[in-house]
Amino acid sequence: MPATITIAYMATVDNIKLARYLRIVHFKFMILRKLYDRCVELARHKFSKHFLGFISFIESSFFPIPPDVMIVPMVVAKRRDYLVIASVATIFSALGALFGYMIGVLFFNEVGIKIFELYGYENLNFIKDKFSEGRGMFPFIVTLFIAGFTPVPFKLLTITSGFIQFNLVVFIITCVFTRGLRFFLVAYLTNKFGAAIGPFIERKGAKYSIILAAIIIIFALIIYLIIKNYV
Repeated sequence: MPATITIAYMATVDNIKLARYLRIVHFKFMILRKLYDRCVELARHKFSKHFLGFISFIESSFFPIPPDVMIVPMVVAKRRDYLVIASVATIFSALGALFGYMIGVLFFNEVGIKIFELYGYENLNFIKDKFSEGRGMFPFIVTLFIAGFTPVPFKLLTITSGFIQFNLVVFIITCVFTRGLRFFLVAYLTNKFGAAIGPFIERKGAKYSIILAAIIIIFALIIYLIIKNYV
């Protein structure tokens, strides 16, 4: 009898925990949905470029909604400005990455850990052990490249870069290149195909961006090995 009561009690506790978890997930989803819709609305604002710069900046350090959400409708509305729009997103995203780097250097314990926990990452000790050593530099560059070009949370890598004292010059170059490549590609495709590219990016953008990033990384690695061994 006591065993039956214990099992029933444990089941009840598990159900309560599950219900709380589902409520939290639903709450986070609703917040993300509202932030997403708000960013789309800002893309139609007369000062949309200013808002794009702001969103691009904070997205590189803590904000969950990527600038692509604004780039697509902005380019659709003003196709001739697609280069300017992509440039704004790239420049301010790189500046935001530097801000994220600063968080990692100066405020990791106070702020950085909270941002990681917000995105579901709690055990952070492995990061420093994995990438702070010399042999971890190239893998980290690859990881930073993937995060900058694909939907992988870029902000987590910018903060980590500061936390492990990653080479600042290499960090800036990688951020500008990867974010520029991503935003200019999105702006160009939108200019070329119009609003239809938006749903495509939402459905399959992650898949194809990862494939393209892998191809570029392999190509860069081949060039690096050739220069290292034969030049």
